[in-house]
Formats: sequence, structure tokens, C-alpha cells
Amino acid sequence: MNKVTPFLKWAGGKRWLIQKYPEYFPTEYNTYFEPFLGSGVVFFHLQPKEAVLNDTNKDLIDSYRAIKSRWRKVYNLLTKHHENHCKNYYYHIRSTNYHSLEERAAKMIYLNRTCFNGIYRVNKKGDFNVPIGSKTKVLLDTDDFQGTSKLLKGIELLNNDFEKVINRSSINDFIFVDPPYTVRHNSNGFVKYNEVLFSWEDQERLANCLIEAKKRGVKILMTNAAHPSIQQLYEPKGFNIKSVSRYSSISASKKSRNSYQELLISCNL
Repeated sequence: MNKVTPFLKWAGGKRWLIQKYPEYFPTEYNTYFEPFLGSGVVFFHLQPKEAVLNDTNKDLIDSYRAIKSRWRKVYNLLTKHHENHCKNYYYHIRSTNYHSLEERAAKMIYLNRTCFNGIYRVNKKGDFNVPIGSKTKVLLDTDDFQGTSKLLKGIELLNNDFEKVINRSSINDFIFVDPPYTVRHNSNGFVKYNEVLFSWEDQERLANCLIEAKKRGVKILMTNAAHPSIQQLYEPKGFNIKSVSRYSSISASKKSRNSYQELLISCNL
């Protein structure tokens, strides 16, 4: 198949990983699993024939489901959003609740492309509350919704807890794991935000799942925070750990957009 690119921008995207460390991705495996899908950069790069893709963000997974089954309707709605985009229109769409799958997907993609820095954030009521950003293009030159739909045919899309997904993997399957970066005893603001989404207890539960998957002969590659508390979860269990640097552009201040260390944690590759 021709290469198709992700249609969403997501904090913590892994374009840097596939560009700088392609040797970490196996070329032969059975089913591909991705329990924290986000923008799906690695999935779109590998284009596996069999895959189970999951995320706890229902709006995100429903956007994939809509592109998979109703891409023309989504595209037509995005065309309308593109033609009408302005500040008032943005906040009108942001505050509107839609019922059909294609309308909810078009809203998700529209807001993702025009909100501040492509950030996905909701308030305590679960309402998306990111302000409008500076970008005005709703339809992109890289859009290939038909190609994305074809790529997703036969692919399982789930909105479950990560544990249910990882536990389905078996020998010679490949799991790519990119959880929210929560660590123990850290005052970093981004980590504090993720703590709401993914607690330290979730990190420990994830480690236990991956340790069992390792025993089953599953191929695993994970990115995680470069922090001793994370390393201590995996190093004693025989995982390979490499510290790498990546550039982060999600900060509102240009001065704080720097290179950061992350861990690549792998086994059976």
C-alpha cells in the first residue's frame, strides 16, 4: 500500500522515533497491538495487515471508526468546517454536541487542527476546552481519508483499558506501548496533568502486564519517561533499556521547547 500519514496531531507523537530509531521495529510479527493509540504514528509507519488498536479516549477511537467506515461523509463535513472557520465558528462547533459518528469525528478532527497546539484537553465535565489556535487550514495536503479507510479495513478498533488489550497478545505478536508519562515523586507540570489520566498505580499495572507478555514471547517496544522509578520497574525483569533524546514542541513558551530524555524499553526484538 501507499504510505498514508496520521490525520491527527497528538502530544507526545512518535515521528522522531520512527525517523531516528527504525531498527527498533521488528519486520516480522503476527498481530500488531497498540494499547495507547493517539495519532497512531507507528501504526501508519508499519501498516500491519493485522492489528488491534486501542485508546481510552472514545472521541479519538470514534474518529478512526468514522474514517474507516464513513470517510466521504467526514471529508464533506470537514470541507464545510474549512469554509466556515473563524473564531466564532470554532467556539460554536466546540460547544455543539453531535450524535452521528461522522459529525463527532469531523468535530474532533476540526478542533484538533485549529485549536491551540493540537492539544486535547477536557474539563471535569468531559467537555473539550482548548482555545482556538493560529492555524486556519482544516483540510491538509497530506489528507488521504480513502487511503486511511483502506488501511483500517480488518483492523480492530477498541475503547478499552490497556490491560485487556495487552493480555490478548501471544508469542511473536508485537506491542508498541506509548503510555502517558507519569513517574513517582515528580513535580513536573506535564506529569501532574497526566496523573489525572494515568496514575503511578497504572504504571505499575502496565509493567506487570508487559512482564507477563514478555514471558509469553511477545515482542515489545515501549517509550516512557527517563526516570529511575520507571527504569526500576523493568530493568530487574530483563528488559533492554536505552536512554534517547527527543525534541518537544508542546510547550506554550518557545524557550521551554527543548530536547528531553526518554527511555526505549524493549524485549524479544
